[in-house]
Amino acid sequence: MKINYSSIEKKLNLKFKNRNLLIKSLTHKSYNKIENNEKIEFLGDRVLGLVIAKKLLEIYPNEKEGIIDKKFASLVNKKSCLEIAKNIQLEKYVLTFNPKNKNLKIEDKVISDSCEALIGAIYLDKGFSAAEKIILELWEKKIKESIITEIDAKTKLQEFSLKKFKKLPTYKLISNTGPRHKPIFKVGVKLQNSKFYIAEGNSKKNAEQNAAILCINNNVEKK
Repeated sequence: MKINYSSIEKKLNLKFKNRNLLIKSLTHKSYNKIENNEKIEFLGDRVLGLVIAKKLLEIYPNEKEGIIDKKFASLVNKKSCLEIAKNIQLEKYVLTFNPKNKNLKIEDKVISDSCEALIGAIYLDKGFSAAEKIILELWEKKIKESIITEIDAKTKLQEFSLKKFKKLPTYKLISNTGPRHKPIFKVGVKLQNSKFYIAEGNSKKNAEQNAAILCINNNVEKK
C-alpha cells in the first residue's frame, strides 16, 4: 500500500525533517507490532492537553475551574480528535493490518488515536511552538464553540442525584458482548427508589452516558 505522505504534510502546511516520525505516527500496532504509534500517541495526548489548557486559560481568565475543566474535556476527548482527523481525511494515511488489501473501514478509535500520535510526531520533529500552532489551527472552530458549555449526561445526573437524594447514581454493567474489536456494552443506572435505565454503547463509558440520558429524560427533565 503506497501512501502519499507529502499530501498530509501539505494539508498541515509543514514538512517533516524526519519523515519516519510521520510514518510511525500513522502506523497502527496491527500493521507493525514494534514500530507503531502507541507511545507517540501517549505523548501527543499530553501535548494536545497542554496546548488546549493554556489556550482556555487565556480565553477565560475569570472563569471557574470547573467550567474550564468541562470545556477542556469536550475539546480533547476521542470524539473531538476523531472530528479533527476526519476534517483532514487522516484515515487515508493510517496503516492497519489488511492482508488482502480490501477496502476495509478503519475503526474510529484507531483514527482518533492516530490524530494524537500525529501531534506527538510534530512535537518531536518540530518542537512545541510548531505543535501548538497546528493544534490551534485545527481546533480553531471547536475552541470558538467552547463558549457554549455542554454538561455531559453523567455529570448532570450526578448533580441532580446529589441535590435530591444526597447519593450518587448507581451504575451496573449488565453485559459485555461482541468481538474484541467491536464490543457491545450494556449498562444500567438508577437513582434512589427508581428502576434501572438500561442502554448500550461501544464502550462502557458510552453505555453509561446513554443510560444516564435515559434516566435524565425520565426523571430530571420532568422535574
